[in-house]
Amino acid sequence: MTALASRPAQQETAAAGRGVTHVLGHAFVSVLAAAGVALVYYACVRTSPGQKVDTLAMRGADVQHPRVVEVLDRALNGTTLVSLVAVCLAAAAIGIIRRRADLAIGAAILVLGANATTQLLKSRLPRPDLDGFPAPNSFPSGHTTAAASVAFALILVLPFAVRGTVALAGAAYVTIIAIATVWAEWHRPSDTVAALLVVLAWAALASAFVRARRVRITGVTARPNRKAMLLFTVVGAFSAVAALLGLGAVALSHTLVPGLASGRVAFGAGAAAVTASVAAIFAVWVRLAAGDQPSSPSSPRVPASALSAPLPD
Repeated sequence: MTALASRPAQQETAAAGRGVTHVLGHAFVSVLAAAGVALVYYACVRTSPGQKVDTLAMRGADVQHPRVVEVLDRALNGTTLVSLVAVCLAAAAIGIIRRRADLAIGAAILVLGANATTQLLKSRLPRPDLDGFPAPNSFPSGHTTAAASVAFALILVLPFAVRGTVALAGAAYVTIIAIATVWAEWHRPSDTVAALLVVLAWAALASAFVRARRVRITGVTARPNRKAMLLFTVVGAFSAVAALLGLGAVALSHTLVPGLASGRVAFGAGAAAVTASVAAIFAVWVRLAAGDQPSSPSSPRVPASALSAPLPD
């Protein structure tokens, strides 16, 4: 009888411990993402080879295909402050309608924190002229930050059943926006990658806040959408290989073998790097935002008198 009575308490303690562990884990992901921003800044802004390859990828965007140009142009023109604010308000409303104020607050922390950080970094970080292409600092990308933060906020507040679909649509949209800013020569590829990491840092922090609010709720960790994770893995892997090969060819062309890689190859390699980054960071966020599924009683409550009855043979 003593063992039976103590089992629920043991389960509740284990669930609470799992929750605390996940809170700390999500906070650690936030720290790693922030460190990633610093690493990208050092490699692509503070070093001469990084600046040169990054700028070559931006300046090689000589795309004349009418359909591609139309898509990229519409993506940039359609990303306005009004539309982003409307989506943010919709995300907050969804959280309130679901009676999850913690999700609405988390979404607000994510969007406001990420966009404020990007604007602060862009205005304060120096950019030395190491590649012979003097230009004001554009690190990180404000357009990419805005688009990714809104997509992440929607994934956080929407019901678990539709998060995979929303994540795929959001990743496609953010990829187009990020590549479009490079095509328009507003940003270098590193600017967009850094923006994605800024958003992930704040998203993981917001997720840690949400989990801290629900740390004592017993349940099991929900698995992220398998199809979405598989697609992110495949696209990310192929894009990463293409980016490494292309950027390697650009680096060799610039230093040892002139003419090895054209401007279009440089732009394609940069676009592949952006695509791989979007896939990887969205996969991480889908995993972090999976949340918990509250547990339900596995069996009806047993009357206290039945606990003293003799066990059957």
